[in-house]
Amino acid sequence: MSHDPYLEIIQYRKDHLKSASLDHFKLNELHDEMIKRTAAIALTQVSSHIGPPPSPFTFFVMGSAGRMEQSIWSDQDHGIIYLDSTDEAKSYFLTLGKEISKGLYQAGYRYCDGGVMASNPFWCKSLLEWEQQISNWMISSTWESIRYLLIFLDGRGIYGEDAYIKKLKDKIYQNMLKHHILAKSLSNTLHLKKGINVLGQLLVETHGPHAGKLNIKEIGLFPYVNAIRLLSIKEKLHETPSLSRIEKIPEIWFPARDKSFFKQQFLKLLNYRLRYSDQSDYDSGHYLTINQLTKEQIKEVKDIIRNGAILFHNVKRLLEKDGLDEDE
Repeated sequence: MSHDPYLEIIQYRKDHLKSASLDHFKLNELHDEMIKRTAAIALTQVSSHIGPPPSPFTFFVMGSAGRMEQSIWSDQDHGIIYLDSTDEAKSYFLTLGKEISKGLYQAGYRYCDGGVMASNPFWCKSLLEWEQQISNWMISSTWESIRYLLIFLDGRGIYGEDAYIKKLKDKIYQNMLKHHILAKSLSNTLHLKKGINVLGQLLVETHGPHAGKLNIKEIGLFPYVNAIRLLSIKEKLHETPSLSRIEKIPEIWFPARDKSFFKQQFLKLLNYRLRYSDQSDYDSGHYLTINQLTKEQIKEVKDIIRNGAILFHNVKRLLEKDGLDEDE
């Protein structure tokens, strides 16, 4: 019987999850460790079949993994940047990307619906191809390509060479004004899903498997994540977690008092998600079971949602007032 090398990751998760499951920071450190171990095993697997990597590379994560904002279960959002633009390298790293995806899937990370994975040639490219890709996204500036840029800006190297992703982000930041990226990023994230109706009640799902529950990802977390990312782009920051981004944003945008308030609100929201979502699978982890909450907690959740909307509209106003892209 052939031994599945990824079983040890599943065991590692089992051994460590209980102690991390109610602590946002510990949980995301656990995810990082699992993803790194999976990448290392995948590289060993591929190397034993087709030899060592033909070029230095980085395996990077995006989405909630990139921002270190994962819940108990998470899906896959990742890519590979490798140095050599050869056909050999292309074939090798695509094979590695597929192996990592398979390993992560076996370790409990479901495949990304949108195909944002290193097993997809679109997200597995040489540094030169990545540079061209990023230029194309900025030049074409369609809704979709701006979406890709925003996904990429949440990326962080997790295995291999760290410098490549920084280099590509710098390329985005250097050309940002020329292509009015900030204005386009704002309009790409303008739509906020309403969470509270005119009577002040929480708008829960009305049908489907999550009926009666609150979509905490779109209603609660997104306004914070998107607002903070916009300021982080404006300031050309390399940090990816929303909490680290808030820290780094200059006080002219974000007085210290506001920083600590919004950090606290965001963290409370992440903790509500850990404690009061049915964490049986990836999807259910995004929905808050409202009928488990006390009156006080429901009031607090409403306040956090309102404050997220206030934060987003304040950032929008700040950016518009400042002239979204200075040279316009």
